[in-house]
Amino acid sequence: MAIKSRCRIAVDIGGTFTDVALEIQKNQYTAKTLTTKPKPEEGVISGVLDVLEQSQIDAADVDILIYGTTLATNLLIERAGSPVALLTTQGFRDSIEMRNENRFEQYDVNIELPTPLVPRAMRYGITERISATGDVLLPLDERQVRLCVPHLVEAGVRSIAVGFLHSYRNSLHEERVREILLEEASNMEVTLSSEVSPEMREFERISTACANAYVQPLMSRHLRALNDLLRNVGLTCPLFLMLSGGGITTLDTAVRFPVRLMESGPAGGAIFSSHIAAELGLDSVLSYDMGGTTAKVCLIDEGQPQTARTFEVAREYRFLKGSGIPLRIPVIEMVEVGAGGGSIAGVDSMRRISVGPGSAGSNPGPVCYGLGGQLPTVTDADVTLGRIDPNNFAGGSMRLDSESAADALIRSVGDLLG
Repeated sequence: MAIKSRCRIAVDIGGTFTDVALEIQKNQYTAKTLTTKPKPEEGVISGVLDVLEQSQIDAADVDILIYGTTLATNLLIERAGSPVALLTTQGFRDSIEMRNENRFEQYDVNIELPTPLVPRAMRYGITERISATGDVLLPLDERQVRLCVPHLVEAGVRSIAVGFLHSYRNSLHEERVREILLEEASNMEVTLSSEVSPEMREFERISTACANAYVQPLMSRHLRALNDLLRNVGLTCPLFLMLSGGGITTLDTAVRFPVRLMESGPAGGAIFSSHIAAELGLDSVLSYDMGGTTAKVCLIDEGQPQTARTFEVAREYRFLKGSGIPLRIPVIEMVEVGAGGGSIAGVDSMRRISVGPGSAGSNPGPVCYGLGGQLPTVTDADVTLGRIDPNNFAGGSMRLDSESAADALIRSVGDLLG
């Protein structure tokens, strides 16, 4: 059922900027602020207060707030998530490193696979076994689970993924492990593969669980803090979050399964692009969404964005399927690379210009922002080439330093290339 609102606010948090838009009837008001790391919710509140002031709308009169972000994606790409551990069936702790044994680049003898989110020392094999039909072949060794906890706490682990064979058919052992972990360390975040991705194929399922556990501590803290701040400024409306598949969900579900927000911001952009295409009478178009950390392309065919059940993030080889971290969740299908406006440029060992995946983010940001950044980025290159007007950036709210941008490019790229 469609949600009808008299006044609504949309928020998109990227790696560099946070955008806020308020729509009431046919009037729209927008604000752009730098993403405030490590507390991005503060930038949201700044933008929300800005559009409320522009529109002269009282916070209590807002009917709905919808939120999208690439924060979870950026945590994976930049490997900036929390320390995570994996508890899996005895003998299968290396499955996330062995992957599915497909070679995405058949003739590359030096092929590089993504480093697992969970280091081998933090993967624990637990005695238990569920059959493919859901029968218990080996009971869960609860003592083994309890013995793991002191080591995890000592290692600073805040989040644990639990992924047993065939748990999609019978989640009894995974659920019992969660009970034990919370008994021993109540402040732990626990992700069950049988909940985050209850489907067959253990590599993709456990990989998805590990990704959820990897981003959950930071994302759950951010989402709860955002909700509290919104209430503090007087917003009493429902808060909904965009899903990677194009739908929306509640705060509680997003806190439990932040991996489902992995492409929420770009998903909203792809849906919006399909609406524009429909208004223009176009059936087949490409949408392009370039943020501060990543760039995304989506094919819209017959007026609808393409969808998939599995996708990859943080690909080692930008355009090769199989070279990234697989996530088995509903998603609007996009090609994503770690090359956004804040992606840092340099020269590699073969004297080639390299861009990303590291990003300057919003702090210190590109050199041209004048906030202390020293490494040149894509934005610095665009300013130097005249593709961005330094006097009219972000609606004129920021003046860019084109001379400093050019100097940084010469220093970090030009001089090294001779």
